[in-house]
Amino acid sequence: MGENQEKNEPIILCKDVHKWFDDFHALRGISMEVQLREVVVIFGPSGSGKSTFIRTLNRLEEHQRGQIIVDGIELSHDVRNIERIRMETGMVFQQFNLFPHLSVLQNITLAPIWVRKWTKDQAEEVAMQLLERVGIPEQARKFPGQLSGGQQQRVAIARALAMQPKIMLFDEPTSALDPEMIKEVLDVMIELARSGMTMLVVTHEMGFARGVADRMYFFDEGLIVESGSPDDIFNNPREDRTKLFLSQILHH
Repeated sequence: MGENQEKNEPIILCKDVHKWFDDFHALRGISMEVQLREVVVIFGPSGSGKSTFIRTLNRLEEHQRGQIIVDGIELSHDVRNIERIRMETGMVFQQFNLFPHLSVLQNITLAPIWVRKWTKDQAEEVAMQLLERVGIPEQARKFPGQLSGGQQQRVAIARALAMQPKIMLFDEPTSALDPEMIKEVLDVMIELARSGMTMLVVTHEMGFARGVADRMYFFDEGLIVESGSPDDIFNNPREDRTKLFLSQILHH
């Protein structure tokens, strides 16, 4: 980190974030700071609030208490703030959410043309560079239904990158994939992490976490139970719940 880290505000700042679904208290006071270029892995059992949390960061879910500030902009009811933050944050979901009736190229160029007001030529040039980057330039004219799950997820990553976001959010990006396709998607994410992208990744892929995460957060029942470097988490977890969860996922 630079000498002037005091001046460098975190790119994501969460203070005591709470979220309810009716009576269910899904997030119970989440506080987290993420620095520019940091890769953060969030893990934990189903229903622990990890997906809900990552979705609050671009207002796909609304938090009811606490503060979320992304790149200096506070997430409030102000629609303009929400739009500005969504332009800065790319999101990749468990399901690929591609438009089935549009080609791969059209899926990637749609938002830059509409939102960034790029010309079609400019958008297509960037889209082709991104397809090259994720390893499937030959699929540009195909439709999502003609692609494997791993290829579709790589298109989804390229589509998110086409908006030139400062932050990439991944919500269990490999959990819907067949095992043989997981690596091809993780390889793209590893390259992205090494290129200096700020990333928050909800995942069970502990090899990925060990390889590229700067910090890991273990969520359980809407709380951060423990956080630390991968070294801390894998070699020296403090909390019993963390130890138990890791023993279950690392040895099955």
